[in-house]
Amino acid sequence: MNQHTPSFVEAPFGGDFPDRDFLRLVEAYGLTGSWTWTFATDEQVWSPGLYRLLGFAPGAVRADYGLFLSLVHPEDRPLIEANARVMRDGIFNDHTVRVIRPDGSLRVLANRGTAYVTPEGRPRAVAGVALDVTDAERLAILHREEQRRRRALFEQAQAWTHASPCGTSYRIASRELLSLTGLSQQDFHADWTRILVPEERARVHDRIQTLLAAGRAFVVEQHLALAGGERGLFRGVFVPVRGADGRIETWASLNSRVDGIRPAATGLARCGLEQAVQGSHIRAARGLLDWSMAQLAAASGLSLSTVRRLEDGGEGQSSRSRHAAIAALQQAGIGFVFIDGNTLAVARVR
Repeated sequence: MNQHTPSFVEAPFGGDFPDRDFLRLVEAYGLTGSWTWTFATDEQVWSPGLYRLLGFAPGAVRADYGLFLSLVHPEDRPLIEANARVMRDGIFNDHTVRVIRPDGSLRVLANRGTAYVTPEGRPRAVAGVALDVTDAERLAILHREEQRRRRALFEQAQAWTHASPCGTSYRIASRELLSLTGLSQQDFHADWTRILVPEERARVHDRIQTLLAAGRAFVVEQHLALAGGERGLFRGVFVPVRGADGRIETWASLNSRVDGIRPAATGLARCGLEQAVQGSHIRAARGLLDWSMAQLAAASGLSLSTVRRLEDGGEGQSSRSRHAAIAALQQAGIGFVFIDGNTLAVARVR
């Protein structure tokens, strides 16, 4: 709880508030609103932005704390102080609640407030802002779900994905790799080859350095020195992810135990793998399917000229067109598989 003894209530909207033009500018984006409540007069003021956050046209209803409470999701109402307590104690605790607007839509609002008191310490007013954090909350939920999915994949199949920025000398190991090998991040930084069984360290180090220097996607199989003294054969697919200027920004990898489940690539790993598919691979895939360029264009929803540019190498490596063409070929039964280092093979898998 924050308490102040100002000479006037700093109303977020109207009055002598010096930054009200700035607040109006911020509210124009539709993600914030402000309010005040003066106890002596029971005057409550909502800014136009708060009306819109709550689903009302500005001024359409009378600003009222009880009305706000009625909009809060029933499960979240205990987080908010009762009217009597606010009036009696001048207390406002920050909270995040779900609000159900009159049209039935749900938004997540983060409320931040300040209580004002008189020189004698009696509650005088409260004021605050409400921030629409619905999208941030959804992203947080998706992130948690993705973390659970990754953990389940690792626990059940010893498979995981990882991404490392390019151009840095500080190598970062994934949590999954550290968990398998029992090493710390400091151990890995000092000598990353300690993840390997001793007899393979020199050979694999030189091979991976050569393949990384080539700047092309590649696959390696190596025996990891697992925690507890055991060993396991793992397959790693490493792909460079390039920016718009063609430079490598990140190396993404898809790792799995050779005798386990081989997962489908997603995220950066999928992006990098698709960037490795060149025009010659697309032409070869069409040949295996006995498709013309027109048939590939129809299957992928692309124009004939776009397919021609893809096969001639004229489309950007990160283009949506490339993704659409590869997806259409895979749907028709084509597989793109790395064999023998950085050789990409095209095969008809069904």
